[in-house]
Order: sequence, then structure tokens, then C-alpha cells
Amino acid sequence: MPDTETPRTDLLGSIMREHRDGLVSYAEKMLGDHGLAEDIVQEAIIRAWRNIDRLIEMEGSVKGWLFTVTRHLIVDWVRKPHTRKEVVGGTYSDPTSGTEHIEAVHHAMVAKPPLCRLSPEHRAVLIHLYLCDRTIKETADILGIPAGTVKSRQHNAIRKLRTVLHTEAVA
Repeated sequence: MPDTETPRTDLLGSIMREHRDGLVSYAEKMLGDHGLAEDIVQEAIIRAWRNIDRLIEMEGSVKGWLFTVTRHLIVDWVRKPHTRKEVVGGTYSDPTSGTEHIEAVHHAMVAKPPLCRLSPEHRAVLIHLYLCDRTIKETADILGIPAGTVKSRQHNAIRKLRTVLHTEAVA
């Protein structure tokens, strides 16, 4: 094997060993389906292989790149028309029954407008930290930014939300 193949093979092996389980867990949390999560992660790893030269030369986080690709694949899959069609033999439970749904709708109506006033970067940090219940380090790894940046964005986003909510309460 030529020497030029060694870094590629090493990086792909490293991706499989170090990141596969975390990627599958992340995808499974978003999709609620372990098999589908594994399929999504397999596609992300294939994309990593196709972009291996760029990943070798990349200065940023390979893990962040992988989580971003995985997230994009999940969003693409969810947006596909087949996810909105009826499944033969599938069961249906009415999500509008029960107080949990009512509370979720209420929280979405109250929380969404102020969140929409934040920059995408600040909003992403808050969503990962509070809605997805991730740590600062996990959020930093997923977004491919330093932990200090996550803390700064969190602080600034909360400060902005307080201002927005205070302004709306006074008005």
C-alpha cells in the first residue's frame, strides 16, 4: 500500500472507532429508530470517505464535521415525501390527546417567537444546551466551535432573551 493511503486509512479507522457510536446515538435520539440511525451514520461515514482528503487537511474538528453531516442527512431524510405517507400496518396514536401535547404546544408558542429573534448561532447553542440537554463540551463538538464560544453565545443569548421578554411584558 502506498504511503499516501496510510493517512486516509488511519483517519477512516479512527472515525469508525471514535465517532461511530456517538453518531448512532445522536441520530437515534433525533429519529427514534436505531436501524435508521445506523443507516444515516453509514451514509455519513461514506461521505467522510469521499471527502477524506479534505478531512485530513482540515484544521477544524472532524467530529464536528461528522455530526453536521449526520444532522443534514437526518433533516434530508425527514423532509422526504415517504416520511409523510401512511405506513401499511402502522399504528396511529392521537398526539392531541392528553395534557402533554397541550403543554408542548403552549411552550412552543411561548418560546418560539423570542428564539426566532436570536441569531442562528445563538439559537443553535440554546437548542443544543437546553432542548437537547447536551453539555457545553458536547455542544462545542457538534457545532465545531470552542467550548468558550459556546459559553459566550449562551450568555449573550440568554441576555438577549431576557431583554426581549422584558420588553414584551412591559408592552
